[in-house]
Formats: sequence, structure tokens, C-alpha cells
Amino acid sequence: MTPPPPLGRPRNKDGPNFDPALDDGELATVRDALIRGRWADTRTLLARTGDDWDRRGHRLVVLAEGSTSAAWAREWQLAEPDSPDAAALLACATVVRALHGKDSPDAARALCLTAARMAPRDPTPWLAILLLARRTGTDDERVRAFDQVRARHRDHHHAHHLMAACLAERQEGDRDDPLHEVYDFASWAAEQAPADSPLAVLPVVAHAERYRVLAGAGLEPADPARSGHWSTRRARQVMKAAFDWWLEWDIDEDAADTADTAGTTSHPRRKVDLNYLAHAKLHEGRPAEAAALLTRIGPHATHAPWSYPDRDPRKSFRAARRAALGAA
Repeated sequence: MTPPPPLGRPRNKDGPNFDPALDDGELATVRDALIRGRWADTRTLLARTGDDWDRRGHRLVVLAEGSTSAAWAREWQLAEPDSPDAAALLACATVVRALHGKDSPDAARALCLTAARMAPRDPTPWLAILLLARRTGTDDERVRAFDQVRARHRDHHHAHHLMAACLAERQEGDRDDPLHEVYDFASWAAEQAPADSPLAVLPVVAHAERYRVLAGAGLEPADPARSGHWSTRRARQVMKAAFDWWLEWDIDEDAADTADTAGTTSHPRRKVDLNYLAHAKLHEGRPAEAAALLTRIGPHATHAPWSYPDRDPRKSFRAARRAALGAA
């Protein structure tokens, strides 16, 4: 059987590629190997990732998205039944299948709990439960899963993004509320995180997630360029704080290579934050700041928030590049 093409590869080297691996080239290579059944490369990658929990979660979720990942994870588990990495990959892959209606949510959750028992310190099985609960669970189940992740890694990036999305969907009233709980949650998370934590950008994420919900309910224009959502006083304060944090703490590509050798690596999901921040700056009416962010993003575009509320993310991202940089 001819293997499927690698996920997320760009049509051309200059355009956005929307690859969930982002700028983790090693992850992209191992994912392509897993598609072809070479799970030993995944074993090596995860062993080398160790307890860098944000990186481990990012890598496992991306690896799990392949259509054959669950099957190869089961083969790996048959060969190494005591491997917590094999159990975690199988759990994450089954969650992805359940979210696409190809497997049972109950079976996926059971596999996550098994993986959690095999590696009690690892927040990743609970991250997978949170991914599942966002679509199939109750508010209480989401909060419990988030608390379990945070008990193991209190600044877990992906988990905080998921909770912001969940809280933003709690709709009350017929307009935006500056005291909405998602804003409180994001501010609290940013304040309690270390100074260099990318959770400093979470209030911007919360702002975009609320726009998604409000626009979806018809309470904001479906075209974010026509919305005043990013021009309120509170929104401008949030954007300024996040942009100032980026100016102080972001690691550029060349510096990241040097930092890696010194043991200080850039965050594996930093491109996610840069996409949210560039999107916000563009719609705030700050094209020069958006241009700086888009330059740093390069081809590593993300579907969210360029797809909000129901838009073609590729067209939205290219339009943003034209507006800020004069190029698609």
C-alpha cells in the first residue's frame, strides 16, 4: 500500500504550511517515519524529550494526529507492553480518533487513565483527557482534567489554551462582558506564571477565543477587520503587555540554536502565541508591530486564530501578510 503523504507540508517553500509540528523539524521527520510504520524513531524521540512536559505534550499530540498512529502505537505496545511512551501515544491517538467519530470516547478515556497510571508524573494523558472533554465532556470534567494537568506541570501551555477556549464558550448576555471569566482566568494565569513564561500571551488568546464565540453567535461581525473587539481600552492594554513581553523574552531562530547548546531552549509552542499576537496586532490597527511578528512567524502559520470565526485560514493569513508586509 502506498503510504499517505507527510502531514502539513507546504505547497511551496514561501507560503504558510499550517503544519502542527510548527518549527520542530525533528518532530516532523519522526512523524513522517511513524506514518510509514517506523515507530522506533518515535520511541527515540520521546525518550530524548524526557520530562520537558510542554515539549512532550506537543510532540505526542502531533504524532497522534496521523491516521495510522493508533495502529502503530498498538504494534509498539505489543513489542514493549511496559512502555509508558507507547501507552501515551496510543491514548492520544485514540482520543484523536474519538474526536473524529472513529472510536469510542469511553475507550479513549480508559486508555488515557491507563497511560496516567503507568507514568504518574506525566501530565500528557490528562492533557489528552482535556482534549476529549472539551468536545465530549461536562464543565466539571474539563476542570478536573485541567487541574490534573496543572498538578503535574502548573504552567502547561497547551492545557491553558484549551481551558481558555472552553471558558470563552460560556456565553451569557447579548454582548461581550469585560468581566467575563475567561479574561479573569487568563489574567490570573499570566500573573502567576514565571516572568519568561509564554502564558504572558494568554490574555490575547482569551480575547481571540471570545471573539470566535461572539462572532459565531452573531454578536460581532464575521469579518474581524470590521470588529471593534481589539480596539477597546482593555484590549489595547492586553495587547501592549503581551507585545512588550515578546520584545523582552522572545528567542529568534539564530539565538535559539545557540541557546539550545547552552541548555535554554525556546518554547515548543511559541509560534502558536506569535500567531495569536500577530492576529491581534493587525486587528488592533498596529500593522508595523504585526509585521514584526509575521516576519518571526515565517511559514509557521496556525489555523487558530486565522480561521476565526469561520474563515479560510490560508486566505486570512495571506491577507494579513499583504496588509502588514506587502507580500503574501
